[in-house]
Amino acid sequence: MNSDIDHPATAATLLSVEHLSVFHGQLCAVDDVSLSVGEGEVLAIIGANGAGKSTLLRTIAGLHRPTSGTVSFRGEDISHRPAHQRVRLGISLVPEGRRLFSSLTLEENLLVGAHRAAEGPFDLASIYDLFPWMKERRRGKVFQFSGGEQQAVAIGRALVANPKVLMLDEVSLGLAPIVIETIYEVIPDIVGRGIGVLLVEQDVSQGLRVATRVHCLLEGKTSLVGTPAELSAEAIEHAYFGAALPEAAATGESP
Repeated sequence: MNSDIDHPATAATLLSVEHLSVFHGQLCAVDDVSLSVGEGEVLAIIGANGAGKSTLLRTIAGLHRPTSGTVSFRGEDISHRPAHQRVRLGISLVPEGRRLFSSLTLEENLLVGAHRAAEGPFDLASIYDLFPWMKERRRGKVFQFSGGEQQAVAIGRALVANPKVLMLDEVSLGLAPIVIETIYEVIPDIVGRGIGVLLVEQDVSQGLRVATRVHCLLEGKTSLVGTPAELSAEAIEHAYFGAALPEAAATGESP
């Protein structure tokens, strides 16, 4: 199931990316990629290191300028809007590596996210409800926290801006499996509020476990799209690493 766009636009569509290409100098990092994210769904972007996943998210967030193609939010072309305006519209990114202010407290980091917050269900109290351990440690400096705790703070900082689309870039990177499981436990609560989640993962099994739909990138290009139920393990493996695969195997059908 290889397609230019992995999900038809509907009334519930929040984010739409059409024929997006992004160059870093002479290198094409994202090549003619189209996708969409609707309310209350999880689109998992999978692919090997260097596939263009993080560049795609950073371009949607407004941190890279596309060479061609469009990024639309609720039907409005926002391709040339700066990052801070996209946050106000309802697009939040949890970047790879977390990028917290290490000298600030947990609560101060959350307040940074709330600075340009849109109206919505999340405030400090609701973040503390989502991550109960935070309230008692809200005055602690984040450099003293574990990697998993810092990742939770980064997610809380993005949520307190009240996004309609939350983008998570490699949130499991470098974390122990039990910590990853704890982080991913909050995703059903997030999508249950109608928020669309765009999730970048190198860990295919983790992405498949929470995804509504899957979009695989290979060297910047779309190599496979579909739902976890309809994509075979063989098709995903071939799309991930770039080997050719018959159409019957890709769709899970018998030849």
